[in-house]
Amino acid sequence: MTSPDPFAPRLPSPLQEVRDSRFGRHALRLLLKRDDLVHPDLIGNKWRKLVPNLAAAAGRPLVTFGGAYSNHLRATAAAGRLLGLPTTGVVRGQELAGRPLNPSLARCAADGMRLHFVDRSTYRRKTEPRTLARILRAAGAEDAYVVPEGGSNAEAVRGCRALGTELRGHADVVAVACGTGGTLAGLAAGLADGQRALGVPVLKGGFLEADVQALQERAFGARSGTWSLDDRFHCGGYARTTPELEAFAQDFEQRHGLPVERLYVAKLLYGLAALAQEGAFARGTTIAAVVTGRPFPEPGTAAPGR
Repeated sequence: MTSPDPFAPRLPSPLQEVRDSRFGRHALRLLLKRDDLVHPDLIGNKWRKLVPNLAAAAGRPLVTFGGAYSNHLRATAAAGRLLGLPTTGVVRGQELAGRPLNPSLARCAADGMRLHFVDRSTYRRKTEPRTLARILRAAGAEDAYVVPEGGSNAEAVRGCRALGTELRGHADVVAVACGTGGTLAGLAAGLADGQRALGVPVLKGGFLEADVQALQERAFGARSGTWSLDDRFHCGGYARTTPELEAFAQDFEQRHGLPVERLYVAKLLYGLAALAQEGAFARGTTIAAVVTGRPFPEPGTAAPGR
């Protein structure tokens, strides 16, 4: 039976313990917070971030931003399809405009999203009011509700606070991979006293500390919760990988029967295993790793139009 609500989530998302010797030998418990199971189209933190923004949009068309492999663009396009709302995706990289769409952008287009490509210099300035106005005008989206890159704004951060409250009493450390920092900002605010959040950035640059604090200040008025970042595990930057990361992800999949998304989740788990080996966690610590997505395209599926 189909739910009358296309956004009906599975909440709280399941919490799954995995027995892994890389953690067990240090007397650590590893739990997976399966946010990848929250919703079939708006996976994990994308549901938590987008639903508050959709409420704020109040039926207006949506415009948002992302790179060529953006999970956020796909989720926004899916939301538009489910609600019958027009969506526009502003894509980083003017050079992509004349090329065949990759599977991620092809899925966006199949879900009805209009793609507007901009050069990288303009994209970096997209939050400047004059540049944003110029982009929206060129994209024909001047009347649309603007969702920022990665979906991270005050509405999204307040939506992600529920992720923290779902984990109260279940773990000492809750870890999440970070792109724009909105999930970490909300998660940390929802945890109980005595719990701490750890963010593992998947982009290089060391800019997230200030961004996460600014997001919390906009959402809650001040820094909230106990949180920190470890930026050693980005493996060269967004969508970059290394042979070591790929070997780790494949090994984790074989050990636990869980497909591991490479852009975020693999780097998170790889970082946690390295920290365990370094002795960064006290013996007896329970660690919850937030699984924010699943591989795309999923095993056994083909890209739209292929």
